[in-house]
Amino acid sequence: MPRRSGSARATGYKATRARKLTPSQRQANRILAAGRAPAEHGFAHLKAWRILTKLRTDPARATALLRALLVLTNLEASR
Repeated sequence: MPRRSGSARATGYKATRARKLTPSQRQANRILAAGRAPAEHGFAHLKAWRILTKLRTDPARATALLRALLVLTNLEASR
């Protein structure tokens, strides 16, 4: 699969029984998790509402609809 310019994939550090994480690795994992959480919560809402199974449209329109739903969900959650 060709890599797109400007895209990156961040993965966390994994500890083993023999090698524990350093404080900086633990902090990096926390930062990564904090950035990942909003997207994970958004997809959880979409799956709970079963939006993705009923959606039959082109990807560009689906992206706009999903963004609008996530914005509305975030507004409701911040009230």
